Amino acid sequence: MSGAVAPSPAPLRAARALRRAATHAASVMAHLAGWTYVACAVFITFDIVARAFFGFSSQATVEVTGYMLAGGIAWGLSHTLIRRAHIRVDVFMTRLPVRLRAPLHILSLAMLTAIGALIAWSAWELVDESALFDAHDNSALRILLVWPQGIWAVGISAFVLTCCVLLLEACLALAAGQGATLDGLLGSRTLEDETEEALEAVAMAHEGERR
Repeated sequence: MSGAVAPSPAPLRAARALRRAATHAASVMAHLAGWTYVACAVFITFDIVARAFFGFSSQATVEVTGYMLAGGIAWGLSHTLIRRAHIRVDVFMTRLPVRLRAPLHILSLAMLTAIGALIAWSAWELVDESALFDAHDNSALRILLVWPQGIWAVGISAFVLTCCVLLLEACLALAAGQGATLDGLLGSRTLEDETEEALEAVAMAHEGERR
């Protein structure tokens, strides 16, 4: 049939399966990051109440919450990338045809991957240095720095791996002549995307109420 859509090549289907696995892992990490912020708020509230009414505090609020915020940001990067939720300035990009946008998407993702890899390498170098000198923070808890730094480095490394997975699928999609698919994978979120996400959230909320 002349109007039939050609099936995707096997490497591209494998890349999509890999991206679905990365999406699931990124979602789990994002949920953990969100609960970390909840725990951060609870810890700060407890410290304020304890200091005001009971005359004591953990004496490590700034340090611990700083670690939690940094780890939460790092662990949320992959999910944000997959959801195409990072802030982007693409006034001219959206005016270009798909055949020009597709390779530019790949170029920008490749540059982001390179920058992320550099940050991840520096993060693990910092962890290695802290382990070498048995470094602790200056708080009353004397936290071993390899733990918060390691959690932070894991999040950034996961972000780099997610970039690589998306980059692989994007390159295979471009080679298969599926520029529109690539644009939907890496392009900016449209009004239709936002509307669809809002409708899905409403449907999930109604399903939860029925249960």
